[in-house]
Amino acid sequence: MATSGCPDPFQRGIDPGRIRTPQEDLNAPQGCDAPPVREQLFVRTKAGRNVRVGQTTLGDTEAPDLHVSLYIGYAPDGEDGAGAALTPDEARQLAAALLQRAAAAEGGIAGATSGQVEVGYLGGESYVIAARGHALLTDQPATAGGADTAMTPTELLVASLSSCVAFYVGRYLTRHGLNRDGLHVTATFTTATDRPARVAAVRMTIEVPSGIPPSRQAALLAVASHCTVHNTLRQPPDIAIELGRPKTRERR
Repeated sequence: MATSGCPDPFQRGIDPGRIRTPQEDLNAPQGCDAPPVREQLFVRTKAGRNVRVGQTTLGDTEAPDLHVSLYIGYAPDGEDGAGAALTPDEARQLAAALLQRAAAAEGGIAGATSGQVEVGYLGGESYVIAARGHALLTDQPATAGGADTAMTPTELLVASLSSCVAFYVGRYLTRHGLNRDGLHVTATFTTATDRPARVAAVRMTIEVPSGIPPSRQAALLAVASHCTVHNTLRQPPDIAIELGRPKTRERR
């Protein structure tokens, strides 16, 4: 329970997701147990708005839930703004959406045969991947120091291969008047026990509930084995890794 005289943001008839602003936190009477805000990041936009990102605790004081606090428009001079308390998962979803929009705003695909993928750090062992306005996350299991919120990069590699196989098989089925409903690909993989770290083997099983005529089975497997990702693994591309220069932004 909040101490008498303490500001309670949940009694103001406003969005229950709103939590106390940093200035309200500073002005609160001593002994208040309203959720404190610990500022971490401050950004001032070109439009003159302030964006603050921090952490706050909500819920039972004996077992509080840690949330990410977000304020847009708040400034030390008392400017009104909007705030929200996000769960870690909600914060990651917001970060993914922002990064994908940023990638789209900075430019799209350079040409019909080239593309670009952006990867940004989110926290812990989690990263967001963005391409053409789409985004997904990658993480590590708890045993590897992560929060296990998404697939690992290695699992994404196998997922890329198996989904590419599924796409080619699906197109083959449609092209020959066969039903692709229920099409399913299962991929199992093992990692090498020696160095360098790598995937040592992948085994895929294709299931087509409607069945494949015997006369089409060999051709279907041939098509599946020549999907773009499989071709890439068979004929490795030239890969270059270099350090880039930090991007500079115009200051106003």
